[in-house]
Amino acid sequence: MTKKVAVVVTDLVEDIEFTDPVEAIKDAGHDVTTIGFEEGTVEGKHGTKINIDKSIADVKPEDFDALFIPGGFSPDQLRADQRFVDFAKSFLSKNKLTASICHGPQLMIQTGLVHGRTMTSYLTVQPDLYYAGARIEDQPVVVDGNLITSREPKDIPAFNEAVVAALA
Repeated sequence: MTKKVAVVVTDLVEDIEFTDPVEAIKDAGHDVTTIGFEEGTVEGKHGTKINIDKSIADVKPEDFDALFIPGGFSPDQLRADQRFVDFAKSFLSKNKLTASICHGPQLMIQTGLVHGRTMTSYLTVQPDLYYAGARIEDQPVVVDGNLITSREPKDIPAFNEAVVAALA
């Protein structure tokens, strides 16, 4: 069954942490909608141009089965906008599939809903998760119910496998 996956992203996303998982999700037969501050194009840290399908103002969490938050500097920018925080919070509070890699969990911290969850992230984000009440595991991918987190680009194969399996 095809699932609808929301991907929240803006400029300075870590290119490979967006492109590789999105390709894996699409290859598994699912629909991906990129969501940003506004429709148009954003640019990754290494120059990848990413088309933004929908503005955050034009989407509702109810329209999607899953949320993916790639890393880089994108999540830090998104978490400064309450609309993105509320969007992510909806997925977490309703126990819908939420996946993020590297710095992606920064957006989840803003929701106040990582307390008691088992997660991983990039090394420098792990203390932030810990202080927000998450249990940290330094593993390539950590699955806690419908929450999937991963550390860095070298962990993308394990991350993609876990996300695709969860969407199946």
